[in-house]
Amino acid sequence: MKYTQIVFDIDGTLIDTEQAVLCSFQDTVKELTGKTLPLEEMAFCLGITGEDALKRISMENVPDALNLWIEKLNQCSHMMSLFKGIPELLEELRARGIKMGIVTSKTRVSFRNDFEPFKIKKYFTTVVCADDTREHKPMPGPLLKYMEVTGEPAGRLLYVGDSIYDRECAKSAGVDFAIAGWGSKGRVKEAEYCLENPLDLLDVL
Repeated sequence: MKYTQIVFDIDGTLIDTEQAVLCSFQDTVKELTGKTLPLEEMAFCLGITGEDALKRISMENVPDALNLWIEKLNQCSHMMSLFKGIPELLEELRARGIKMGIVTSKTRVSFRNDFEPFKIKKYFTTVVCADDTREHKPMPGPLLKYMEVTGEPAGRLLYVGDSIYDRECAKSAGVDFAIAGWGSKGRVKEAEYCLENPLDLLDVL
């Protein structure tokens, strides 16, 4: 088997968080600036760290703004859900003896708040969050950190994600990339593998 470890992004890949992220970002910006950003203009914030997203709109006092965004995102938790087919995929990968990990732009706090309630953390042996690296997606740092921690070479990893930032991170790190088409919704078109639904990953293996 070519790949010994499958590495997943979270938002838009394992968990459908798009509406929650966009609505909470919109509410944060409105509260702090009085401006209402149209949801369709905020897709840039999907897949990068909250700090980087706030910097892109030249938000003043980014740390305080980030704390407010996290608070508002917690209030939108009812909008989040596991993508259909993800529990079955993770169970089958574990049954096949394939190790799984996570590389995400979430901070450890957001990981605990947004991810752990879904009760699938048990499937993942290694998790790299935004706090763990100085360099973030689309730079290769997060995947390089994953390789440093696990000792696995790039050629033995497959990264599954939904955003162009995920693709560029994988490409720069020399790791093969699979598009999570169920979360990407056509926004990313170039990859070693294009998956329409989570269970398609089994065909790759």
